[in-house]
Amino acid sequence: MVQKFECSKLGIEGAYLIEPFVAYDERGYFIKDYSAEIFQDMGISHDIKEVFYTNSHKGVIRAIHFQREKQQPKLVRCVYGEIFDVVVDLRKNSPTFGEWEGYILSEENKKEILVPAGCGHGYLVMEDSIVSYKCAEKFYGEYDDGIIWNDTQINISWPLKSVGNIILSEKDKKLGSFQEFLKANRGGFEV
Repeated sequence: MVQKFECSKLGIEGAYLIEPFVAYDERGYFIKDYSAEIFQDMGISHDIKEVFYTNSHKGVIRAIHFQREKQQPKLVRCVYGEIFDVVVDLRKNSPTFGEWEGYILSEENKKEILVPAGCGHGYLVMEDSIVSYKCAEKFYGEYDDGIIWNDTQINISWPLKSVGNIILSEKDKKLGSFQEFLKANRGGFEV
């Protein structure tokens, strides 16, 4: 069985849910989750500069991260396990500014999300997981920032009942609120 690339626009402008090319046979499967040519044919521009992987335990929340400068569009896929992936629109001129969308990404469903520049990104680990980030901008530690995972204004509905206790890094415990983000970034990002 072969599944070809499919792409769906999400409610947040520039964000896409992508089903990659997968070929299954008696050995297992072969997957191609990125092709510059195919992405261009689907109307998506994403030029990869760096690739990262995270390995996380069930219950980990990686808060809403972004770069204040040189924003980092990301193509995110759960290679192993399952996550609840969240995109938050931080672009002040966007009609969905301050809104979020969340999707299950898993090894089983093989879906991936393209997170556009000017959006924050985070996830809840539903099962021990490995997650791939294919970034269209380098990581700059001096611009690294985020918003606390449980900000009351953004009000993300994390599916916490299915994971037990949550695990946060010390860095993520100290992140500021959406209001603090607005003050520090002149009301949001201009992209």
